[in-house]
This record gives sequence, C-alpha cells and structure tokens, in this order.
Amino acid sequence: MKHIPRKRFGQHFLADEAVLHAIVDAIDPRSGEALVEIGPGLGAMTDPLVARCERLTVVELDRDLAARLRKRPELEVIESDVLEVDFAALARARGQRLRIVGNLPYNISTPILFHLLGAVDHVIDQHFMLQKEVVDRMAAAPGSKDYGRLSVMLQWRYDIESVLDVPPEAFDPPPRVESAVVRMTPLAQPAAIDAARLSELVTVAFSQRRKLLRHTLGRWLEQQGIDTAFNLQRRAEEVPVAEFVALATAQR
Repeated sequence: MKHIPRKRFGQHFLADEAVLHAIVDAIDPRSGEALVEIGPGLGAMTDPLVARCERLTVVELDRDLAARLRKRPELEVIESDVLEVDFAALARARGQRLRIVGNLPYNISTPILFHLLGAVDHVIDQHFMLQKEVVDRMAAAPGSKDYGRLSVMLQWRYDIESVLDVPPEAFDPPPRVESAVVRMTPLAQPAAIDAARLSELVTVAFSQRRKLLRHTLGRWLEQQGIDTAFNLQRRAEEVPVAEFVALATAQR
C-alpha cells in the first residue's frame, strides 16, 4: 500500500535518484561501520546505504514505516522519537563510534542537532539533509547575517561543511523551502568548557542582535562577577567562536 506522508511528522521523502546517490557518495559508508539513519521513511536512502555497509540501524517514529522496515533482516529498527534515543548508549552497545545520517524532519531539526551534541564524543561524523537556511546558519562565519547562536553552539564542537544543495522537486511531496546536505565532523581537540554556561552566554549575547554587547552581555558579565578585557563595543555577530569559548572559561 502507498504510504501517505504525515504532516505532523514533517515527512518529505527524497525521490531523486541522482541526488540520493550524490548524498551516499558524500557519506561513503563502509562495511563494518556502525551506521545509524534517522528517519529512513520509505527507505530511499536506506537502500544504497545498506548496499555498501551491509547492516544499518534505523530510527523511525512512524509505526507503519517501522513495521515495514522490520521485515528487512539487514536492518535493526529503533521505533522511537529520535529525541528520546540515547546515542551514547547505542555507541557503547556497538563497541565503536557512530556515523549518523538522515533526512531530518525540518520542524524539529534544531532540537535534534542539540540532542546529538550530547553524544558527540561517540560520533565519527554526521551527514544530514536540512532546510538550506538552517545549514547556512550552522556554517556561517562571523560578520555574516546568518551567524548566530546556532553557529557558535555547533562550531565550538564540530567542523561544519555544506556539501550539496537539493531543490524542492527532489522530494515527494516537495517542501516549500530549499534543502541542503551538511557534514558535521567532531573536532579532535575541542575546548574543555561547560556547554550549559556557553549556551547561556551566547543566548544573552544574541538576544538583541542590533545592540552593542555592552548593553546585553556586559550586564550579564557584571551579574556573574566576571571582570574581563573582552571587547564589548561590538555586536554579537562580529565575535568569533573562539572568543565566545574563551569567555565561557573566564573565572568569576
């Protein structure tokens, strides 16, 4: 029976064969790797992936699709909301770090990215199809209009690269936005910081983008009792990731 895409799950199924093969070539899966696909849907990307890696773990929330996928012996199906999956535990069970891929639901893509950040030490790399606007924000450099909290909170821990643009007509049904594939590779030696503290700092800094930081972050630093030579005569979008990270380690 034909599966009808469910709007509440943000389902848009990739249908363009050329795009599918370009994505799988970018991922370059190998036999023996612990590959995990989020949101396999009808299996369009699952098929060329498993052809190369032989076995695959898939995370699927839609129970009808999960039931279909369970009929395939080469797949291990986790029927769950991806935000409830413990990827660190999954890696420990496999005895190796994970390679995570997927066409993420655009309506919850940012929460998924932050959820995966908690398991980053157990990941080799991640390749995701996302709304192009989100990928642009993830990869943005300081001074860009796209540079913001998402840029900083991901770039302090990953090398991020946009590898492929994908038009709406590559999907069924077509989304109303442009899409892109992003590669996220964990940094080998990230700064040792309190991620929650960095998140709070960056949230305050970007809370009023048009104002100089002395009006926003300056007040926060004063409340925290932090005396620093950090230049507050800038807007948040002008500050490199490394400076935000250094400020998050400043002593009270």
